[in-house]
Amino acid sequence: MFDNYKEIAGGICAPAGFRANGVHCGIRKNKLKKDLALIVADELCSTACAYTTNLVKGAPILVTQKNVENGYAQAVIVNSGNANTCNANGVEIAEGMCALVQQHTGVIKENVVVASTGVIGQELSLDPIAGGMEELCAGLRADNEGSAAAAEAIMTTDTVKKETAITFGIAGKMCTIGAVAKGVGMICPNMATMLLFVTTDVNISPEMLRRALAADMKDSVNMLSVDGDTSTNDTICVMANGRAGNTLIDKAGVDYRIFKDALGAVLRKICRMLARDGEGATKLIECRVYNAKKVTDARLAAKSVVKSNLVKAAIFGSDINWGRVLCALGYAGADLDIAKIDVSFRSKAGELLVCQGGYGVEFSEETAKKLLSEDEIYIDVNLNSGVYEATAYGCDLTYDYVKINGDYRT
Repeated sequence: MFDNYKEIAGGICAPAGFRANGVHCGIRKNKLKKDLALIVADELCSTACAYTTNLVKGAPILVTQKNVENGYAQAVIVNSGNANTCNANGVEIAEGMCALVQQHTGVIKENVVVASTGVIGQELSLDPIAGGMEELCAGLRADNEGSAAAAEAIMTTDTVKKETAITFGIAGKMCTIGAVAKGVGMICPNMATMLLFVTTDVNISPEMLRRALAADMKDSVNMLSVDGDTSTNDTICVMANGRAGNTLIDKAGVDYRIFKDALGAVLRKICRMLARDGEGATKLIECRVYNAKKVTDARLAAKSVVKSNLVKAAIFGSDINWGRVLCALGYAGADLDIAKIDVSFRSKAGELLVCQGGYGVEFSEETAKKLLSEDEIYIDVNLNSGVYEATAYGCDLTYDYVKINGDYRT
């Protein structure tokens, strides 16, 4: 994943100039679960955001859109346990959270990104958030523990924290990108359907940061599906403070491409983490479609496979029912010739060709069962029609997904 970059510890605190923390303030009844996170930059940052395409949007998105309209922000506040969505006073609460950040850190409230995640349609009180701000701000740290605390505080049904960081070079300057994320259900985006916060010390203009994020999302978060549902609150926020000292990236060129590729590597790493921890999931599914006529065909085909409930269920049962893959390809809406398609399955246990030219080939069921019993399954689809490719990320569909969502609210 990071062949061209060095992976380091620190998450969102890996780039210089960022501090973070997470605490339990009382939104969640379980006192062992953190529910309030804060990320603060030492200076105003170029900022780019992307949001859910769901017409039902959480109030925090409406406030954040207004606050970052000028392309700058300096802090991020996030609560879990309540989505602050479909609430009559939702905008008031979201704005109140921004005001609390200003009160306790000095960051102007209009420079705050606000996000919420959790149950939809339940009123959110500002009282527990206000009560937790002193502890939250006092514990801000620019190290691994600060990032880890924030990553934990934004979790809902996630079972593990998601954070990563890399270093790379731009014109002789060492640069860093860090990220934390949450989201293991309601993930099937036309863009970002999770909470994902990225920090970097790269010196880049807001316009070019937005362009890089929009370009990278096409092959990362837009290629992720856990369950086919699109959430209401999902937000990606990328903040760049310029501490690396590289010449300002304000136009397309070599430096821009290096940064864009590095950001893409981080986003794809996060996608694999999110898919691997999908609600109730036991296996990561990664589908690579290659030799397509157009990149849009490759994307449509790959995502159709990982979205298929029948494919997901078969992977859960370690049943190499490859006909379901062809079925998903057939309704993907991609321009492809079924008579040219080859399909193979891979895992740590080996590789197995199951379909060639649109028809099945002989294979060992015993070998197939062993191959699909691993926890990371790769489906390779060769369309034999062009030169373009795309990869989609998903997970298996298990009994536990139904259990988790059957009583999620209660």
